[in-house]
Amino acid sequence: MELIKVGVIGIGNMGSSHVLTLDQGKIRGAKLTAVCSRNEGRIEWVKNHTTGDVQIFQDEEIFFKEADIDAVIIATPHYSHPALAKKAFAKGLHVLIEKPAGVFTKDVLEMNEDAKISGKVFSIMYNQRANPLYQKIRDLIQAGELGNIKRTNWIVTEAYRPQSYYDSSKWRATWKGEGGGVLLNQALHQLDLWQWTTGLMPKQVRGFSHFGKYHDIEAEDDVTAYVEYENGATGVFITSTGEASGTNRFEIVGELGKIVVENEELTFYRLTQSEREFNATYTGGFGEPEFKKIVVPVTSENGNHSIIIQNWIESIITGSSLLAPGEEGVKALEISNAVYLSSWLNEPVELPIDAELYHEKLQEKINQSTFEKKNVTNRTLDVTGTH
Repeated sequence: MELIKVGVIGIGNMGSSHVLTLDQGKIRGAKLTAVCSRNEGRIEWVKNHTTGDVQIFQDEEIFFKEADIDAVIIATPHYSHPALAKKAFAKGLHVLIEKPAGVFTKDVLEMNEDAKISGKVFSIMYNQRANPLYQKIRDLIQAGELGNIKRTNWIVTEAYRPQSYYDSSKWRATWKGEGGGVLLNQALHQLDLWQWTTGLMPKQVRGFSHFGKYHDIEAEDDVTAYVEYENGATGVFITSTGEASGTNRFEIVGELGKIVVENEELTFYRLTQSEREFNATYTGGFGEPEFKKIVVPVTSENGNHSIIIQNWIESIITGSSLLAPGEEGVKALEISNAVYLSSWLNEPVELPIDAELYHEKLQEKINQSTFEKKNVTNRTLDVTGTH
């Protein structure tokens, strides 16, 4: 079988991990043939840590023009994802982008259109979609085991980050460099899973974001968001990088029971009778539907970056379905943009958001910024997979 020749552009934390995965032959049907980075230190790292004949580039234009590749993994800073993806599609390349899809929906929607026109296989590194725990939740909900959803609630505060994390790079948690903080970086996986498992996108969002509350950063490190769905359900999403010890608890309540995910375990509180039916027929005054507590036997796997890469390669070769289609990257981004916009305007916002207004407000944040990091170390962090 002919191998898919893959290039990696961006050799930071995640790009380095993808380089090793490909170079060590962990992805069936693919091989690493080229890398691109502007950073001399990362170029030296590639030379010292790869075993094959890998082309090395420091200029993006030359990379896209001369690299011997069929496909590219884009692992550069956030703002550049859509622009680089569009260049790749124009060159007839298949694309896998790191999350987030971009920083604002305006250029992500343009990227999605270019992907559609190109006909190439486009995926995004939503590796938590490969976690059997969240796949099981999605399966249960799609099978109707919860009935109509009434409420969702996710507390994600186990993404603690010390100041040294933010000091590792000048661009981290700044509006100009990263385009956001905890929502756009650490909690974006949960924002994606929130809508992917339930099948629900909010129709309205009210966001409360606190910027630099616990760290010397410009963007948000503490968020509470309230959402309303088209079917009348409501939801709350709470996240922070400033709480220890943190919590990761996801609840979905439906007419037929409640699903709770915490401590890597899935528990289903299944009602013996629909709550709506019980409410309408019970005559005893005080009372509630009976339930059975079921601990669902499923093993949580939190890494899975290689599964997304493998799925992408297999889709290129065989035409099989993608677990994380790149076009769906706009969904979690839309929620995060809505939370920011609501926080800035101090009012609820409807989805889909006004993409032009959001872009305008973000540019105001960038142009009016006077923030400067005091102790930047320019240090590449551990490449084991955290952002």
